[in-house]
Amino acid sequence: MRGLKKYVVFILSFGLLYSIFQIVSGLLLTASFTPDFSSLSSKLSQETVFGQTSIMPFVAVLLVATFAYFLSQRIVKSS
Repeated sequence: MRGLKKYVVFILSFGLLYSIFQIVSGLLLTASFTPDFSSLSSKLSQETVFGQTSIMPFVAVLLVATFAYFLSQRIVKSS
């Protein structure tokens, strides 16, 4: 049961740190973005288009973190 508690704490803290990192990096990338107005045609669009988002990268990172956690626990026990 103690191992499960360690795992839950690890995954929650990892998820929180991952989310904070994503937000901060997004803010920095947005702040440093300089649009290229020279390549625009004479007809400007008034429509804003956002890219699609997916939860799959986050799920993949959590799976890798889970594997890393259990691998580290196995290494520590064998030492």
